[in-house]
Amino acid sequence: MSRLAAGVVLVTAQEPPLDPDDPGAPAGEDVGMTATAFLSVSLDPPLVLVSLRTGARMDELLDEQPLWAVSVLSESQRHIAGRFAMRGRVSDRLLFADIPYTRGEYSGAPLVGGALATLECRTEQRVPAGDHTLVIGRVLTARVPSAEGGPLTYFRGRYRQLG
Repeated sequence: MSRLAAGVVLVTAQEPPLDPDDPGAPAGEDVGMTATAFLSVSLDPPLVLVSLRTGARMDELLDEQPLWAVSVLSESQRHIAGRFAMRGRVSDRLLFADIPYTRGEYSGAPLVGGALATLECRTEQRVPAGDHTLVIGRVLTARVPSAEGGPLTYFRGRYRQLG
């Protein structure tokens, strides 16, 4: 499968407040994960799918938090992909510290500045598949904030630029 080129996205979500019954409770931490197994499933209704390693932090978070976001990374954002793909990494709060982003109006999740496209999603279905969970999300918003540059791709174990 390393011979199959794939686009690279950053999947993000915000942990629910520590006390969901208290409207004034602070929001939870932002969480991000690099993914290459992401695809469009349906145009009507608009559905996308991301494959998450079962038991990974993002898998566990999206099991309790139905709202999440995706930023389609550009070729100039290789550093973001690498940062959020590291195992045994530091707090996600530190990973987001110097990355420009806005918050999604529905999900509250970070949407990376300079991304080729951003989506906000609500989980429709979770499907166990071997050692992964396929999360199917309904697209709530889709934007093309940047038309500059090409997509970041992943091929033969490395991030690459097209061309």
